[in-house]
Amino acid sequence: MSIVKRFISESIKNTEIDEFLQKKLERAGYGGVNLSKTPLGTHVVIYAMRPGLVIGRGGETIRELASILEQRFKVANPQISVSEIEVPEFNAHVVASRVTAALQKGIHFRRAGFWAMNQVMEAGALGCEIVISGKLRTERARFEKFRAGYFPRCGDPALKYMRKTEAHVLLKPGMFGVKVKIMPPDAHFPDKIKIKAPSELPQTSEPEVEMLPKEQLVTEEKEKPAKASEPKSESPPQESKETKISEAPPAEQVVKTEKTAEPTETKSTEAPK
Repeated sequence: MSIVKRFISESIKNTEIDEFLQKKLERAGYGGVNLSKTPLGTHVVIYAMRPGLVIGRGGETIRELASILEQRFKVANPQISVSEIEVPEFNAHVVASRVTAALQKGIHFRRAGFWAMNQVMEAGALGCEIVISGKLRTERARFEKFRAGYFPRCGDPALKYMRKTEAHVLLKPGMFGVKVKIMPPDAHFPDKIKIKAPSELPQTSEPEVEMLPKEQLVTEEKEKPAKASEPKSESPPQESKETKISEAPPAEQVVKTEKTAEPTETKSTEAPK
């Protein structure tokens, strides 16, 4: 089997499993499935609003699902785990099932569409689009679109963050289709620029002061007075000054030297005749 055929067959099998679980776990608030292969087998994560209904009494339902996935869909050693949906309004499967349940009860399609869209936007989604198609009012089929918020159609954000699904419901006029697309609040767009406030900017003008531990500060304070009491080596002691003063010659000797030096100075200063 070529690589292209292998990927196509795996994607077809995943969609079949998704459709089967959507019908089987409709009461549990089915919100999608994630299949990942491991060395021990296939890890299957089922998202639902009420995990207790998926597990069943004593684990009966989950064991039945594991046997069906292994025999009917040829899933190798399936290991099923159930995860609860924290915010159901951000899950496209849950919103589509709510719209189809409202249509089955006989609620008008416009009321059901606006009600579901308002719930999604009030939960904090960036954008939402709901399309209801079928024989809405006349014998000729048409579609009605409900859209709100920021909703990109193409590009990387639309492929990476958009959550979409499609559900069908059979009514008296015929088959109705419901398409739901939701843009969650954690999506990032390259065309949106955020300007930071002055308080959010980093302050690099003030130098950083390193905080020393308390033990080191206490030791430094104790060492300061000890250093101040020690004599400085640069300044000579007072005893050396007294010795120098005592060694100076007496005043009589200084006068004699000055008298003997006078004639020599006059001889040198007089000019020859």
